[in-house]
Amino acid sequence: MPWPLRWFARVLTVLLALVLVLAGVLVYTVRQSFPQMDGSVRLPGLTGSVEIYRDKSGIPHIYADSSADLFMAQGFVHAQDRFYEMDFRRHMTAGRLSELFGASTLDTDKALRTMGWRRVAEQELPELSQQTQGYLAAYAKGVNAWLDANPNASDRSLEYSVLKLQGGGGRPEKWTPIDSLAWLKAMAWDLRSNVEDEIDRALALTKLPKERVDQLYPGYPYDRHLPIVNEGTVGQGGFDQRAEPRTRTGQALTQAAKTLEAVPSTMSTADRDGVGSNSWVVSGEYTASGKPLLANDPHLSAQMPSVWYQAGLHCRELTQECPYDVTGYTFSGVPGVVIGHTDRISWGFTNLAPDVADLFLEQVDDDTYLYKGVRMPLVTRREQIKVAGRDPVTITVKSTIHGPLINDVITDARASGEANAVALQWTALTPGHTADAIFALNRARDWGEFKAAAALFEVPSQNLVYADTTGKIAYQAPGRVPVRKKGDGTWPVPGWTGEYDWNTAPIPYDRLPSVEDPADGFIVTANNSVIDPNRYQPLLTKDWSYGYRSERIRTLIQEAIKKGPIDAQTMARIQQDSSDGFADTLVPALMRVDLAGPAVQARELLKSWDRSQSLDSAAAAYYNAVWRQVLVLTFNDDLPASARPTGGDRWYEVVRRLLEAPDDPFWDDTTTGNRKETRDDVLRQAMASAYQELADRLGDDVKAWRWGDLHQLELVNESLGTSGIAPVEALFNRGPFGVTGGKDAVNATSWNVQRGYEVTAVPSMRMIVDLSDLDKSRWINLTGASGHAFHDNYWDQAEAWARGDLLPMYSSPAAVRKAATHTLKLSP
Repeated sequence: MPWPLRWFARVLTVLLALVLVLAGVLVYTVRQSFPQMDGSVRLPGLTGSVEIYRDKSGIPHIYADSSADLFMAQGFVHAQDRFYEMDFRRHMTAGRLSELFGASTLDTDKALRTMGWRRVAEQELPELSQQTQGYLAAYAKGVNAWLDANPNASDRSLEYSVLKLQGGGGRPEKWTPIDSLAWLKAMAWDLRSNVEDEIDRALALTKLPKERVDQLYPGYPYDRHLPIVNEGTVGQGGFDQRAEPRTRTGQALTQAAKTLEAVPSTMSTADRDGVGSNSWVVSGEYTASGKPLLANDPHLSAQMPSVWYQAGLHCRELTQECPYDVTGYTFSGVPGVVIGHTDRISWGFTNLAPDVADLFLEQVDDDTYLYKGVRMPLVTRREQIKVAGRDPVTITVKSTIHGPLINDVITDARASGEANAVALQWTALTPGHTADAIFALNRARDWGEFKAAAALFEVPSQNLVYADTTGKIAYQAPGRVPVRKKGDGTWPVPGWTGEYDWNTAPIPYDRLPSVEDPADGFIVTANNSVIDPNRYQPLLTKDWSYGYRSERIRTLIQEAIKKGPIDAQTMARIQQDSSDGFADTLVPALMRVDLAGPAVQARELLKSWDRSQSLDSAAAAYYNAVWRQVLVLTFNDDLPASARPTGGDRWYEVVRRLLEAPDDPFWDDTTTGNRKETRDDVLRQAMASAYQELADRLGDDVKAWRWGDLHQLELVNESLGTSGIAPVEALFNRGPFGVTGGKDAVNATSWNVQRGYEVTAVPSMRMIVDLSDLDKSRWINLTGASGHAFHDNYWDQAEAWARGDLLPMYSSPAAVRKAATHTLKLSP
């Protein structure tokens, strides 16, 4: 062999050997983090033995003889599968991400320290019941028992090894009850209601007169889309399902409009317009079994691993001391089950989204602010933020009577006019009892106990749907909802006058809407209006989702009732419905426009389109591309970047009205000088631009276009998945793959028209509970049980989720043991 070839062969051999060695090291490191799922483990602190059964999906069912042992074991299991996720979240909620990731997360830490989520959690703990405090302590004990058994950081999760290479990480601290409570604040922030709408209104006002801004926020279409509760009103004894309103209320109080040039955006990884949920419950009157069916699918950001963790928590014998037999979805880091069923009842959540946060414009001078004609001292505190690889950073947090000044630490937040500061008032910044509510829900045995438990669920405020084995179905609106002295919460307001302050007490729980066994025989919630304001005061919010999903679900249920008894398969088909709710309005308008060129062939796709957004639909691909262009061409020239449309059903209503006004100023492109565009000009250009975009991306053959080639989901690790380092991202991210559905379809796989068709928020889980036989219930998670990259259960549910499949949701001891592929015994 000539020497150059011999040299090349030797180099290649060395490189291959290095690759094999590195691969071996990686495999060893990865496998070191995998949990023990069989055999026996001694867990100091237990009072008795605990059994943990896992099925092939790695979903654990925990059996214990005492509540403390049950929640201690849950802490241990969460730590086995998801400790890094838990540790990342507690760093986030405490404003300590920079300890892990360096200066790149410093702005986030400043914002979170300013809002003080962890400080509120510290104040909240002593206000909880002694029982809840004990359960939180038991859970923390279980997490720490796992930590004690795994002394090396690389044994805990692959992410720690990567962080160590980058100079971050370090030895994780012991878990505390405060860490669990702080995570509930993060979820409340993600589901906090209409802060972004307040911001967008104010930003739009910087470029448009108020009457044109009002066009962008149309009223809820009560004539076309029913609210959740269609019976009852507030009486002397609270909300009365049987009462009818005596008078019709008028418009809400006068809006207070002040301008913000910019304020901070959400901390959520999802587009705010995509965060929502579906849930519905059908009475046994209409089901094949004669017992209720309940469905739920919360829409959240597409995270890796999923925000949810499936589990069963079972007392071997139900007693007053050990009353838990509950199966459902949990949050890693929090004891108990958030959504699921017991042996008697089931419940689901969607975001109620009342207006629980306001922005107050303040007049600050040095260390004082103006309030009711008096200079008041700002409340201040200093916060030191540790930063990996550099010196600590200290900030001063300032607060008024309304809340923390967010503009002091977020450079994009500034006020104008008479104001020079922006304060955030938010219900979750006051200590509450949501942690008490979780345990009370988990041990509720009937509607009365469930309703009492819901009274404790203060933030985030959620629509609760309910069904039980006796046949009852019901709905309850819980939460701490403020009552304003003036205004409707839709605009930032002056804080110095005091006239827009909140009343001391929120809306009393017994005055919040509730319904039992409604005449319809079913209840649907999908972030739509809870109740017509002509039936109900005080104002909950004006910024509902506009009811396209809820009305579609209602229609599908009614059609199913006509065809015969409803079963779980019917419920699953409804969850997968991908019909676009605005197509019946937009497509006829497109068809009426004179059109020439290659876009004519593309438009022909819409003539026979059934409105479904399936993977292989060419029509859905073209329609969504046209919709994207319509929004961009119509509004981007009129609005500042942060207030531009991202899509969703508010824009359905806006465009619906504009289609009836062909010469409305919004159709005109302000960048084209003396030319004035009309509706048909914009629709024509939208169809042409959409054709060109898809031809460039998918080819000239319009019949070969596929929605699934555009609408793709990548599962991105919430911490290292966006590191910018391709090999690191490849370790933790999965996908992309095409998915059906679209924004504000029932199968709500959201996307942002400003950025493209990639999925931003999804049904983060799906659940269907059969109250006739709980073992016939079905569920699915977005990813899998494990948080460990390369574990078999890291994303094993994702493909089934994408297909619309569901897994058995076993809960009885016999069914759980039969399905078990692993058994782990914990002993004191």
